[in-house]
Amino acid sequence: MGARHLYTRPLSRIAISLLTSAMSQHNSLQSHKGIAVRRNVLKRFERVEVLKKRGQWKEGDRIVGLRKTKPDV
Repeated sequence: MGARHLYTRPLSRIAISLLTSAMSQHNSLQSHKGIAVRRNVLKRFERVEVLKKRGQWKEGDRIVGLRKTKPDV
């Protein structure tokens, strides 16, 4: 068999506009600016702050392996 030539045609304007246009997003996936959702998982520094407030954290304690904490209401 002979050598295959890889030739690709330039994309048409319609194909380019289809590739670059953004898809619409369903209403249920959009964030509502007025609604503030409370997170149920705290970052490490937030967990340390909660433990300090409760008196369960001493200066010099290890950062890794923190006990489970729930956010204050």
